[in-house]
Amino acid sequence: MRVFLAGVFVLATAGAAHAQPVAQSADAVLAANHAAVGDAPAAGAARFDYEYTASGMTGTLTDTADLATGAFVEAREAGEVREGEGYDGKMPWMRDISGANTPQEGGDRIPMAVNKAYRFANLWWRADRGGAAIVYAGRETVDGKAFDRLTVTPKGGKRFDAWFDAQTHLLDHIAEDRQFFHTQIRYADYRREGGLMLAHAVTYDVGLGADALETAKLTGFSVGPAQALNAYSRPTAPPTGASIDGAAASVTVPFRLLNNHIYVEAKVNGKGPYTFLVDTGGHTLLSPRLVSDLGLKSVGQTTMTGAGEGHSTSGYAHFDEIAIGGVRLRDQIGFATEIYDPSIEGIAVDGMVGFELFRRMAVEVDYGRQTMTFTDPARFTPKDAGTAIPFVFYDHLPNVKGLVGDLPAQFDIDTGSRSEIDITSPFVATHQLRAKFSKGVSAVTGWGVGGPARSYVVRMPDVTLGGIKAESVVAGLSESKKGSISDPNYAVNVGSGFLKRYVATFDYAHQTMYLKPIVPPPVDAGRFDRSGLWINAKSGGYEVTDVAAGGAGAKAGFAVGDVILAIDGRPVRPEGLSDTRILLRAKPVGTKVQMQVKRGTETRDVTLVLQDQI
Repeated sequence: MRVFLAGVFVLATAGAAHAQPVAQSADAVLAANHAAVGDAPAAGAARFDYEYTASGMTGTLTDTADLATGAFVEAREAGEVREGEGYDGKMPWMRDISGANTPQEGGDRIPMAVNKAYRFANLWWRADRGGAAIVYAGRETVDGKAFDRLTVTPKGGKRFDAWFDAQTHLLDHIAEDRQFFHTQIRYADYRREGGLMLAHAVTYDVGLGADALETAKLTGFSVGPAQALNAYSRPTAPPTGASIDGAAASVTVPFRLLNNHIYVEAKVNGKGPYTFLVDTGGHTLLSPRLVSDLGLKSVGQTTMTGAGEGHSTSGYAHFDEIAIGGVRLRDQIGFATEIYDPSIEGIAVDGMVGFELFRRMAVEVDYGRQTMTFTDPARFTPKDAGTAIPFVFYDHLPNVKGLVGDLPAQFDIDTGSRSEIDITSPFVATHQLRAKFSKGVSAVTGWGVGGPARSYVVRMPDVTLGGIKAESVVAGLSESKKGSISDPNYAVNVGSGFLKRYVATFDYAHQTMYLKPIVPPPVDAGRFDRSGLWINAKSGGYEVTDVAAGGAGAKAGFAVGDVILAIDGRPVRPEGLSDTRILLRAKPVGTKVQMQVKRGTETRDVTLVLQDQI
């Protein structure tokens, strides 16, 4: 399950007031803006202090930036939530709410850091425009006000658009695509600070509505002596907050694999056990039921998105400890939110552990034995772990290089996805994969934070991750217009449906994944659903929520809303949903499955004849 939190602030200085319109050219617009703002020092460390409001909480935001290069460190604090980011001109990094400082070299992380540094240093005022390609895109009138729009592509960065008020030459707002968000940063309330005209009100909008807005009000500005660029580099001390009982090197715990999801038993603050999902693509999540049971306090409200096209909201809750066997995650903040409705998995899901735990432990996931081994990273050795595959981080996910057929691609590794692989909609469109793979089916292939995810599912002849090549892989060609699978900055999301062919080991401290094939592979590896149905455990049975056109379910007369009461004479049980899904993809083509089905007030017997859809 890919889970993203909306919003990381971007700030910039901007123009002055009461000037005359300028000629319509990029050079003229930028010259007027420079004149209006005033001459910032050519060198030094600028500090911006803000009153910061986000996620329903108010706190502080501090930016420190090198005026020569734009290298920066940003720190945000609201209540107990503390996070930030930085860039030293070479490597971007993030500080997540658990306090880990993690390099960011995947996806669009480097271009976004370059953009932010470019604006901090106002490199567009320089004679060479700081190496950027800048084009005057025309004059536009909005609500009676005229704006001159520039398109700006910094060297090593990513295009953003900037709108300057045609009368005042103030920078009114910018727009840039960050991850899969179409963001706008709006500037207002210009006043002079230290001889410069600065925006005292900034709003960051990722397009998810009022609840996701972030605002900052400037409370202080100063310029001090320049600092060495390593002052903006990532702190390298290992993250704290996780341990293994008895100071052991490692500990092994069992897990259940349900719907290609990894579930472990966990205790929270000494109570439990609770059912937790283990997800390299997720964060620490705590269900409302768990928060209530433990008497935790949920504060604030943030917006979360995932593979689906919708989004949800969550609060923040502090916990003392999550214990999984002998491994303990201590004194951190989790997101208080629903993880899965019980109908989706067939069981109640109480929480999730993800990046925050993987960042602190080397983790071996043995899908064959259904065990996880947590090891102190300082004592981890990769002997017999399998083929080493280096990765970089794209936000909180491992991002590796590979091939889709013969097409170079970037792969995110996401144990929380039930799929084998999902190919992002921009990659599908760019390489015209729908036309190249005519045999396939449009179907719901997953269900997460953003709701159902739909793809056109095909059989990919081969996929290569690092030095590992797998054949006959089930691939979802995404149809998403929103959500993480619409992100143009990577190509493929790899889920446990694929990873369960291997013993998968993750060493986040050294940015390496290891894969060792399981022989023989699981019976349903490389298989896609043969029923043509998406079913959830609901309404006293398994409710049909999607029927694939031309599939076995459609031929048997199924319709959305039908409820399966019994399969081959046995009443269905919610906790048997995962086994049923395996049966419907692992049984041979032509197998007849007898079902008792309720539609409205009528109950009838239906024979479903399994068939390949891809």
